[in-house]
Amino acid sequence: MTNLAPKGAETSLAVGGAKLPAAVDAAPAQYLTFQLGGEVFALGILNVKEIIEYGTITEIPMMPSFIRGVINLRGAVVPVIDLMARFGGAPANIGRRTCIVIIEMMQTVEGSEVRQDIGVVVDCVNEVLEIPGAEIEPPPAFGAKIRADFIAGMGKVAGKFVIILNTDRVLSVEEMTALTQLSAHPTNTPEETGAVR
Repeated sequence: MTNLAPKGAETSLAVGGAKLPAAVDAAPAQYLTFQLGGEVFALGILNVKEIIEYGTITEIPMMPSFIRGVINLRGAVVPVIDLMARFGGAPANIGRRTCIVIIEMMQTVEGSEVRQDIGVVVDCVNEVLEIPGAEIEPPPAFGAKIRADFIAGMGKVAGKFVIILNTDRVLSVEEMTALTQLSAHPTNTPEETGAVR
């Protein structure tokens, strides 16, 4: 058995079915930080494939407002998501520092895991930060400008908070597919559904 924990790090042990806390959970993780609408957000660096400049995006009709369209990334079709619109705000303004962060997601299609690249539009990329697990607070129950399930935690960096995004929720392919189907098929009128006014 190979132990992948760093030298000197404790690993968690299961004793009588209960898992003991491990020091590995407090180990620092790397996050790509970026600006979006005046706020600083972060994504786990392991999901980030590359960062490209904002260029030509092919719009696709009848898509939700947060799907900007698709780009051709070395022959692959990559959907591009506007995070500002995904969070319920107005579409992001495109400036000279606007870029697209390409994120690699795993999704299950017909019982097998498939990789899907998704681009997200951000105002600008800041830097890669290492944030120790002990410096990450749970997401707030209320008061955030975005859905609570979109937030993985609040990282404390230099006396300020960085919003660490839950990539699996923000870029949920299943949820985006359902929203796309809803936008393609307008809701039925009360007469069509048999509802009484």
